[in-house]
Amino acid sequence: MTLDPHQLDAKGKKAFAEKKYNEAADFFHQAAEGFTAGRAGLLAAEMKNNQSVALVQAGKPQEALDAVLETDKVFEGAQDIKRQAMALGNQAAALEGLNKYDAAIEKYEHSAALFGSVDEGDLQAMVKKSAAVLKLKTGKITESAFKMIGYMDVKKTPTLFERIMKFLLRFIK
Repeated sequence: MTLDPHQLDAKGKKAFAEKKYNEAADFFHQAAEGFTAGRAGLLAAEMKNNQSVALVQAGKPQEALDAVLETDKVFEGAQDIKRQAMALGNQAAALEGLNKYDAAIEKYEHSAALFGSVDEGDLQAMVKKSAAVLKLKTGKITESAFKMIGYMDVKKTPTLFERIMKFLLRFIK
């Protein structure tokens, strides 16, 4: 019995929720192929993004990057800025897993700018935080502090810890 791409997507999401990341990645890959064959390019790109997330979780960053490359262009062509930003964030996460920190930071920053352009403050904050952590990890402490301030500026509901951190980081300026 052959499953249609929507069924494969559902099976992939179920496997992902059960932390069976390799199985989830396989289902998302099959769904992407099915959507591609059916000329449903946006859905195929979405499945490749899902596959990438599962592969990052499975500890396979190169496969994750291979899966998600160029999906941002598909969403850009469809003027789907939110999913374009997500695709860039997924590329950044894979690059981070490959220890390609400068390239990951660049993708995270592009993703954050796109999220900001469509008023997705919490997603923008999450991506900015990832960029800030990488800058800190690579020894770019001052840049990291400014990124942290930027991430907290766009977060709609900062925690008490984040508000305190924001106050303390202001002294670096």
